[in-house]
Amino acid sequence: MAIHKSTEKRLRKSKVERLQNRIFKTRIKTATKKVLSAPDKEAALKAVKEAAAILDKAAQKRAIHRNLAARRKSKLMKKAKGIAEG
Repeated sequence: MAIHKSTEKRLRKSKVERLQNRIFKTRIKTATKKVLSAPDKEAALKAVKEAAAILDKAAQKRAIHRNLAARRKSKLMKKAKGIAEG
């Protein structure tokens, strides 16, 4: 049990932050799956645009690191462009 007021507040804040981070990470996973399961290149590129927006928002809110967001956006773009060719 928390003894100090600051510890109690930290527990409350960490619970809220954990829930927000979980929401962001779930959205990222869903957006990534949409890109990978896209039937054609146009749909994949549209899905990448939506996924990039979600990744940027998560990085802005510090749910994930900005470099992680950049890496994932790059990786998704590569896969989307390769859908039609391979």
